Amino acid sequence: MNKEMRTKIHKFVQNGMYILLDINSGAVHVIDEMIYDIMDYFDGENDSEVLTALADKYSEEDMKEALSELHALMDLNQLFAPDIDVPPTFKAKGLVKSLCLMTAHDCNMRCKYCFGDTGEYGGERQMMSEEVGRAAVDYIISHSGLRKHCEIDFFGGEPLINMPLVKAVTEYVRKREKETGKEFKLTLTTNGLALNDDNIKWLNDNNISLVLSTDGRKETHDNMRPDCGGQPTYDKIMKNFRKCVDARNGENYYMRGTYTAENLDFTEDVKAMADAGFDILSMEPVVLKDSPYALTDDMLPEIFAEYDRLTEFYLKRHREGKGFFFFHFNMDLSNGPCVAKRLAGCGSGHEYYAVAANGDLYPCHQFVGRKKYKLGDVFNDLDDGAEEITSYFRESHVLNKEKCRDCWAKFFCSGGCHANADLFNGDIRIPYETGCAIQKKRLECALAVQATLALEKIQTKEFNPASVNC
Repeated sequence: MNKEMRTKIHKFVQNGMYILLDINSGAVHVIDEMIYDIMDYFDGENDSEVLTALADKYSEEDMKEALSELHALMDLNQLFAPDIDVPPTFKAKGLVKSLCLMTAHDCNMRCKYCFGDTGEYGGERQMMSEEVGRAAVDYIISHSGLRKHCEIDFFGGEPLINMPLVKAVTEYVRKREKETGKEFKLTLTTNGLALNDDNIKWLNDNNISLVLSTDGRKETHDNMRPDCGGQPTYDKIMKNFRKCVDARNGENYYMRGTYTAENLDFTEDVKAMADAGFDILSMEPVVLKDSPYALTDDMLPEIFAEYDRLTEFYLKRHREGKGFFFFHFNMDLSNGPCVAKRLAGCGSGHEYYAVAANGDLYPCHQFVGRKKYKLGDVFNDLDDGAEEITSYFRESHVLNKEKCRDCWAKFFCSGGCHANADLFNGDIRIPYETGCAIQKKRLECALAVQATLALEKIQTKEFNPASVNC
């Protein structure tokens, strides 16, 4: 197979299943071992070469039938599909769709892996004022153009320790919705320590989506997430989370954890969250430099094996009727994101900004405190020269990242996290490679999960094709 065609497909074996991904179309094909071998040679125009190369292993009749099926997929643009063109919107000035409000540069926990310096973000501990919060709302309204739907995330530190600000901003958002016709989705990320009956009721009454942070097993969580006095927090926060989720009928939340070098057996942490009755879950790899908790390349084989184990556990629970939603295994293979989203990812630095407690604007919450990325503030808009930074972010889509152009995962990860790339390489266009390796493994597991679930649905209808396009 020539090099150009090789960059258009990705084939792999995951949990005993042979899978072929057509990169540009996103089509996923469950195949047999013969087609898996054929794809080492086939480029769409060399049937004779394929037949010769594999003559000692497979019959000519079987291979010709397989090649006919592959040509049919090509006719449907589901194999060797043409390259994607970059939409002209990437050259235009973007609209601001989402803000992350750093409501508190302080926290009531002291998580050992905190990227925000336990809330300080490289500066001093402070609380966002109502003046800054209202100005942030006005900022997104004035910079979102005709866009109807906008988002604000209350973040920290720990936002619940500045609950008056959260309430004031929410009240102001609802007022401005009526005045402008815009609709806001509001989210709050909390460690749960300050959840109580009053703020649980308020959060539910005001339809605030919640991200609940815990690390799974009690021993994992208490090791990594003590309070300010160094005391364990698991029992208290899990009681608070249970009360909160029950009060909203198990809806409008997800629970996320972080795994570090201390818990590479993180399937047990996902299991602990599921067994505790929470069924909308995520488990993220920590991103750290020069830390005993950091993930390093020598850990990758163990991490990959653990994702295999998590995949089996996830499928087992679904087959037992005890399935749960796992963020990184949830993929819509038939109706995924638009081309612009596939290329650009989260939109940090041009569609999504973070607002520091003092009103300063940064490309996202992970850039807060990195002085060279201060863009301006919510009172005075962008600083002189900041538009060069926002344009660089906007044009840093996956096809403008040299190491990403020929990567099979590029339209799923969109080039990875800009903040992580900057942290490790000083340039948002040079991806964090350890993170890339983990992402690709996780994607293979996710594709295998979706293919397996699709096949099992087909088999319940007593139809079992040799090849299924998911």
